[in-house]
Amino acid sequence: MPQVDFYLLPSAHPHDALDFACKLADKAWRLGHRVYVLCASAEQCQALDARLWQFKAEAFVPHSLHSEDAQAAVALAVGTASGEHHDLLVNLTAGLADGHEGFARLAEIVPDEPALRQAARERFRFYRERGYALQNHRLPRI
Repeated sequence: MPQVDFYLLPSAHPHDALDFACKLADKAWRLGHRVYVLCASAEQCQALDARLWQFKAEAFVPHSLHSEDAQAAVALAVGTASGEHHDLLVNLTAGLADGHEGFARLAEIVPDEPALRQAARERFRFYRERGYALQNHRLPRI
């Protein structure tokens, strides 16, 4: 049963969600985990791909679009298939990720936008009803 962490962002700006996804992917990869980032759209996936290339000037987060290389340490995708990834699922969508139960950890990134917060509350209830270990992280304004 996965551990689920909800990261409540102090901003509704789409770039902040992508920046935080970069930080999570970088940290998890450096700890030896494989990361699957589920994007809400192909455009978001491309934007995250570009951000990961520029994320840190002194380091590189090895990643690929899932359609290019399902074996990458960090895979970015739109859809539901996770390939060989089972460590960490980073969910950037407003919905429940199909196949989430196959991961050890789930990271739900929640921007400060009413409709997205409401969708996150519904996912929280879903996970709680199934007995998943849940944790909220309210991130500070910078």
